[in-house]
Order: sequence, then structure tokens, then C-alpha cells
Amino acid sequence: MGSKKTAAVLAIQTTALNSMLGFLYERGFVQLMPVMLSPITDPLCHSVYDAGIEYCGQKLQLTKSMILHKQIAIGSPHLEKIFILSPNVRLEKPECGSKGRYLIEFTQLDIEMKGAGKKEFMGLMEGMVCKAIGDVARERSAELALLGRKLEVPEGAFPVYESKEWRKKLGEEFEAELSKKESMPFWVMDHAREFYDKEDEKERGYYHNYDLFYPQGFGEGLSGAERDFEYPVLKRKLGERGQKEEEFGAYMELARAGHLSKSAGGGIGIERFVRYLCGLEHIREVSPFAKVPGDKFVV
Repeated sequence: MGSKKTAAVLAIQTTALNSMLGFLYERGFVQLMPVMLSPITDPLCHSVYDAGIEYCGQKLQLTKSMILHKQIAIGSPHLEKIFILSPNVRLEKPECGSKGRYLIEFTQLDIEMKGAGKKEFMGLMEGMVCKAIGDVARERSAELALLGRKLEVPEGAFPVYESKEWRKKLGEEFEAELSKKESMPFWVMDHAREFYDKEDEKERGYYHNYDLFYPQGFGEGLSGAERDFEYPVLKRKLGERGQKEEEFGAYMELARAGHLSKSAGGGIGIERFVRYLCGLEHIREVSPFAKVPGDKFVV
């Protein structure tokens, strides 16, 4: 914990966070405080261990992500652009620990824009990521040198790949293969996953979602989508996924009453971004208190 390397990583993290939050402030975003316990949370599209507790006779869950709360908040007629530095707890299976990019607790910069489409949001994220990389490269040259890391600021729009096309070309591990070969961040579009990701109205099975990947094999760093928000659509998609409407309580009640809005957003994992900026082999090197799936925790 007391090493120069750890201090350098934390300095780079501080600069990156300051850059990203300043970028959002300058564009009129307002900050919400995180929700850490709730009757509802992101169902996720992969299996994790339960992180629920009982409190005063009510089942509460530790936040896996604030996606549902973001959609509820942005439904307000008085909010247009929001962000949250949100602590997330995902009790990943132990086999994820060796992959180098999973933590069971991490922080996500969650962002949502009312009325936005995917191109608008993706452009915003490209600007934010490029600014953060540039600020770190300029302000933290000594720390990067200590870590043996050379950063290049991307120029121009990020490459875009369609998931179905590249899965056919490279197989199920296509995202990892693309991450290894690319020299700049890139997008992968159209993933079949959570019920709130917008499905194309004419082309069923095509989803207006997007993941941002880092190059040099660092993998996925941001997940986002345009949102489905109309009650009949959400209800149908829950049924198709074998999920029950009552599991999402107030969220579905607001959808039924027409109080959700068209929006687009996403969440960028801070620790994964810092790992990429620093060129670290494993995400446990990002934090002095990192909790990697399968590890025994001492503090």
C-alpha cells in the first residue's frame, strides 16, 4: 500500500476523475448522490451471488448499478442531464478473479441524458475519455514514467464494430480479439441483454446499445444504451427473459403511469479506466483495498 507505484496510480486516478467530472460540469450535468441499498437494482445479464439483506422485514439489495434509479430520476421534468459516482457491489463468481478486470466492489461513473440517442451519447463519451487521457498524459508524466506507461491521446471518432458480424468472423471471444489488435478505444454495438436496453421497433433482436472497449487487450470499460421506457414494451421484455414485473416494483409502476422518459446513458468503470491509463496487468493493482473475486480479504 505504501509503495511509490500505488501513489502514482492514485495520482493518475485523481487527475482522471477531476477531468471527467469537470467535463460533465461544463456541459450542464448535475450530480446525484449514490443509492447503495434499494428494493430494486440492475438484474444484470450474467449470474452473480446474491447481495441482499433483510432490514425491518424488507428485502434490500446492494446496488449492482444505478440504471433503474437513473431512469427514474431522468423522468423528472426538471432534470435533463445527470451523473453519479456510484459504488457498485457485484459478487462475481471466483473464476472471474483470474481475468484481470473484475472486482466485487467498484465505482462507476453513471451518466444519463434525457431525449438523447446513441450517437449523441457516444460522442459525449469519446470527448470525455479523450480529454481524460490527454489530461493524464500532460499532468502526470512523472507518474506514467514511473509505471513505464506511454499514453497516446486518440484522434477522431472511435471505430465501431457490430457484434453479430464480428462474432461470425472471430467467434465468441471476438471482443477480446478486437481489444488485442486495436490501438485506440472502440465501440461494439448490439448486445442481447437487459430488458431496459432499447430494442429496435422494426428489427426485433437488434438492440440500440453500445460498449466501449480499451485497446491493447484491456477489454470493456463502459456499457450503455438507449432505453426502452414504455410500459407494454418493458412488460413484454421482462416476460421474454423470465423475469417478474413485481421484482422491479416502483420502476414498473412509474412506467405504467407514463413517468419514464426517452433517454440514453451508460456507466464507465473507474477502476478499469485507471487500469488502462496506468497499463496495469491486473485490476487489483489499482486500489490498496481491491476485492478480487475468489480472494480472501484481510481489510
